[in-house]
Amino acid sequence: MQVFLKYFLVLFFVWFMDTALIFNYFPGLSEKQKEQFQQLGPLYQDWNSKINVISRKDMDQFYLHHVLHSLAIGKLIDFKPGTHIMDAGTGGGFPGIPLAILFPHAHFYLVDSIGKKIKVVKEVAKALGLKNVKAEQIRMEQVDQSFDFIVSRAVTDLEAFTRWTFYKIHNQSKHRLPNGILYLKGMEIEDEITRVKQLKRTKVSTYPLSRFFKEEFFESKQIVHVYK
Repeated sequence: MQVFLKYFLVLFFVWFMDTALIFNYFPGLSEKQKEQFQQLGPLYQDWNSKINVISRKDMDQFYLHHVLHSLAIGKLIDFKPGTHIMDAGTGGGFPGIPLAILFPHAHFYLVDSIGKKIKVVKEVAKALGLKNVKAEQIRMEQVDQSFDFIVSRAVTDLEAFTRWTFYKIHNQSKHRLPNGILYLKGMEIEDEITRVKQLKRTKVSTYPLSRFFKEEFFESKQIVHVYK
């Protein structure tokens, strides 16, 4: 029992330090948003003990590897109120849940084919009071809606992902960044990008995450923007 308690005290201290890191990178957060980010760690720790949606050994780096990584998209684009975003293959809710906290006036539709993961997403969103999140168990290619942006964290080969989702992007852009896919991926994907560029009416831009964050973890990661 003492070992168990010690572990959780250490874990909560780590989470406290990591949320401070997030607040440093996003200084304009409201008190409500700060509270929601602080709740994320304990919520996912609890749900992860019931339904494994995050590697248990990775929970020590939860805020760095999952939350801040997801929020990199918020460094590239400031989603305007009313923007519609689909998180395709959301898993346990990343990047959709952190982005929904960051952009409370945008609409997020989180989909995954695995029901237990969507159950976690729904419960976390409910606990946080996120009224701008809808979650559904459905394959991304079966979604019959259009969006301003589609976001994801490396769920599959980029070319396959683009073929499955790119036609769901509508043309009425209202941001500096053209409507399209925002894909969190590693740096070594030149072949995938080349194949995406060969698809009809696609353009690709890349943004290294080291441009936004100084931590070593981000040196090998980037956002890939696929647009028309």
